[in-house]
Amino acid sequence: MSGGIYSLIVDGLTVEVVRKAIGTLRLSVHPPDGRVRLAVPLAVGDGEIRRLIRGKLDWIQRQQARLAAQPSFAPPAMVSGENHYVLGQRYRLQIVAYDGPPRIRCDGTDILELFVRPETTATQRQQVLDTWYRAQLRQRIPALLAHWQSIMGVMTAEWGIKKMKTRWGSCNIKARRVWFNLELAKKSAPCLEYVVVHELAHLLERNHGPRFKAVMDRYLPDWRSRREALNRIPPD
Repeated sequence: MSGGIYSLIVDGLTVEVVRKAIGTLRLSVHPPDGRVRLAVPLAVGDGEIRRLIRGKLDWIQRQQARLAAQPSFAPPAMVSGENHYVLGQRYRLQIVAYDGPPRIRCDGTDILELFVRPETTATQRQQVLDTWYRAQLRQRIPALLAHWQSIMGVMTAEWGIKKMKTRWGSCNIKARRVWFNLELAKKSAPCLEYVVVHELAHLLERNHGPRFKAVMDRYLPDWRSRREALNRIPPD
């Protein structure tokens, strides 16, 4: 079968099917409206897709209900008084007019100071904050990787940070490359550690089946509570 994207209706549920050259099926439910997407290998037929979706209906409905229960958030205006999160802690943003290079100060109080020129836009201020968030993760992830790679007996070839819409992290097993979501800078240290262990676990077990869960149970017994905290809004 050829690759491509099309819609398939299964028991009243519309599924976006993506055929491409991959080895396993990947089912996901996307915010904000609970859109269902299934990426499948080229050889998988619609009959098998329907059977898979029917077998996962309860899981899909739970994910859609969770998304529906979450409050919707407008993009931050990046003005003084807004709440922003850093490593699981809430801070009140304070915009400080400043003629020098943009910078951020977060010195242990509950204030996050953003020093920028008065004429900067919300987008420009967000870019400054994102750059700072990235630096926070780059300070913390290397030690976590070194610690857990040693314990788990695995090794990544490279890792990076980027914005992701639907995942906290991803692992390219063949390339041994791990990506972390920039949004993790807003989450607590236990949540960040959970994502590191989760992605490294994929180097031992590709899929999210019982064997993967056994790996997680072995190395991080409280991973389920950490996952729950990770997906909570606002961040813990």
